[in-house]
Amino acid sequence: MNDNTCVLLKRRSEGVPVAEDFELVTRPAEQPGAGQLLCETRYLSLDPYLRGRISGRHLSGAILPGELMGGEAVCQVLESGDERFQPGDWLAAYSGWQRYPVVDADSVRTVDPGLGPVSTTLGILGMPGLTAYAGLLRLGEPKAGDTVLVSAATGPVGSMVAQIAQIKGGRAVGIAGSPDKCAWAVEQAGMAGCINYKEEDLREGVKRLCPDGVDVYFDNVGGECLQVAMENLALGARVVLCGLMAQYNTDEMPPGPNPAWVIKARATVRGMVVYDHEDLRPQFLSDASLWLKEDRIRYLEDVTEGLENAPDAFHRLMTGQNFGKALVKVS
Repeated sequence: MNDNTCVLLKRRSEGVPVAEDFELVTRPAEQPGAGQLLCETRYLSLDPYLRGRISGRHLSGAILPGELMGGEAVCQVLESGDERFQPGDWLAAYSGWQRYPVVDADSVRTVDPGLGPVSTTLGILGMPGLTAYAGLLRLGEPKAGDTVLVSAATGPVGSMVAQIAQIKGGRAVGIAGSPDKCAWAVEQAGMAGCINYKEEDLREGVKRLCPDGVDVYFDNVGGECLQVAMENLALGARVVLCGLMAQYNTDEMPPGPNPAWVIKARATVRGMVVYDHEDLRPQFLSDASLWLKEDRIRYLEDVTEGLENAPDAFHRLMTGQNFGKALVKVS
């Protein structure tokens, strides 16, 4: 067995994470015991919530200096200490930034390659997709004809929210940060419009594309996007608070939106934590894989080659330079 390449957190990031905050090390690969699996990582997921874990503010716990960077991966089994798994089986595991993880068989999810490309297990058929599905349908409660505004509209969660909204008869409007992203949102994901907040005044853009107000706002960002959306809520609006991209790279909490906007609109505001909605996963996979095969869902992947380049790819993610679901192709 080859040595195991790992990426450790070297130091707590100050502001935006940089490559120097991480350390690449090589260790002897472990052997699996009873009930364990030795796997080879194929794709590693990079997600913004990991920044919160580095800061020690995420509900899933902190990653301390010297520890393996966390994260979900798609792996193949090499050696099995559990009769339920055989070499070659595909699975998803929170095995972190390493090439040859040993994981407990009870902690993994099996992956069906027949549902779509295995990389989508970390995107539209994985945690981001389930986040969008449960957050919009269970918490956002969209109705036919609703205007659904979504920030980070070309990311794996935002793009899925917009497309599900349209499948359910809604009108989706996106917020993104470049002409290319806005063009993809409209031309590929079918959104009614997309506001480039870096080139257009966000307030004017929302008023232009949501003249009758926002019925559902799905927030992946916080900050100004949340404030502007709150100012434009329709009566009876629903707001789903999912991500905090605007504040992950700072230790200072930004001022929140004025509750007067919520009261004025008689709005409902709900927090989204994907771990609360695991019961929806079977129905989500059934629906999403069908939509994918019917070409009703489009997706983007931003793939970096090589585990050694994961820190640079994470920096790109946390500065908004990625275009689509951020992945590292490990092997």
